[in-house]
Amino acid sequence: MITNIPFGEKHSRLSIFEPNEGTLVVIPSLSLPQDELRRITGALCYEERLLFLLLTLRQPDVEVVYLSSVPVDTAIVDYYLGFLDDPDEARTRLQMISLDEPRTGPLTMSLLHRPDVIARIRAALGRTAGAWMVPFVVSEAEERLAEILGLPIYGPATSLAHLGSKSGGRMIAEEAGVPMARGFADLRSLTEVEHAARALSPRSKLMVKLNNSYSGLGNAVVIKDERPLTACHTSFSAADENWTTFAEKIAERGAVIEEFIEDRPLHSPSALARITPGGAYDVVATHEQLLGGPNGDLYQGCAFPARPEYRAQVGECAERIARVLAGRGVVGLFGMDFFAVKTDAGYRALLCEINLRIGGTTHPFGAALLTTGASYDPGTGTLVHGGRSKYYVATDNCTAACLRGRTPAEVVKLIDDRGLGFDREARTGNVLHLLGAVPEYGKLGFTSIGDSAEEAAELHRRTLRALNQSA
Repeated sequence: MITNIPFGEKHSRLSIFEPNEGTLVVIPSLSLPQDELRRITGALCYEERLLFLLLTLRQPDVEVVYLSSVPVDTAIVDYYLGFLDDPDEARTRLQMISLDEPRTGPLTMSLLHRPDVIARIRAALGRTAGAWMVPFVVSEAEERLAEILGLPIYGPATSLAHLGSKSGGRMIAEEAGVPMARGFADLRSLTEVEHAARALSPRSKLMVKLNNSYSGLGNAVVIKDERPLTACHTSFSAADENWTTFAEKIAERGAVIEEFIEDRPLHSPSALARITPGGAYDVVATHEQLLGGPNGDLYQGCAFPARPEYRAQVGECAERIARVLAGRGVVGLFGMDFFAVKTDAGYRALLCEINLRIGGTTHPFGAALLTTGASYDPGTGTLVHGGRSKYYVATDNCTAACLRGRTPAEVVKLIDDRGLGFDREARTGNVLHLLGAVPEYGKLGFTSIGDSAEEAAELHRRTLRALNQSA
């Protein structure tokens, strides 16, 4: 939602990965359903996933103002600045601003009640050619903050948020000519879901998805028979969910119901795309999603790029969706999840959902792009530097009891001492994130970068072993 027209014209092809000038005001607020976030271990530390944007300070005319609910450990900031040629100089163009308010709800909501912090943000602006907000997701709170600060937002207006819901995704897919599983959208009650289930098939396996959910936590898989849905065998992706609580959320958020894709082999690729303030759109990456949970639909990590058998098809479908969304006025980064189904002719890509926000593949891609200095080659669908392709495997969910109580600095040293850190000359190795979750939860994430898919996967396995055997 770039509301400042001169800014939009000047930065018509703006990329948050590679800005040349200006101030990025990073708002990593998790302005999402809080009941789902409470199920994620160390959710508050997910505000750190956008710290890869500190690497944009490699450009001398870029400044970064980074907001957080609690202070980010200085060792973590030092770690990211250590990827730059002159960390000390870059530090003069960085301001880390904390509310010192843990567990009080979304960062932006808290920020709106802190005029002292808003004054600090204002004081940090104005020294460069322009400034803009980079939010994790845009809600009414982010729009209100942007209005107060007089800043444009690199993200979609809330008036377009429905396009990123499960129901909106089905509408956009139809307009773009991208296939999906058979199903029904815009369901607002359990009764409507029941009627739709019977219309799909009286006896089949079905997926019910809340319109707005995070990381697959709003899904339920139902083995339908002649009984009401609530009496059928149901597997909820969230461990403490049941039909009573789920029905309340259907009424509140709306839902879709779809046929459960049972084809095997079944792959779950995704695409990352961007739409600039000037309306230009492109697909910047494809990934293989690494999924887990009781229904195999909870996001755990990703591998770049998507498999070659269907990489181009996923990219083409994603581009058609991006074209439609650009025509609707969407701006910013967004993700699309797909199924890749084997057919006699190869593979067929089916859209699963659209996420109109920064997603789980954004920070691995940004980290790999900015640390390697590579460029995305749409022809091959890979990152390329010096004629050599780069590959990576990333996780947000490395948890080891032996890490609990360690400091971020100790984990960084552990990785470096084992020869698993990032090699700036070879442009391969690990880039760590979520380090703030280590002391309390023994949890972190990392992106393992290699010169081949096999090298990246092996590095990832070695790193997991090292972290789990670090006692």
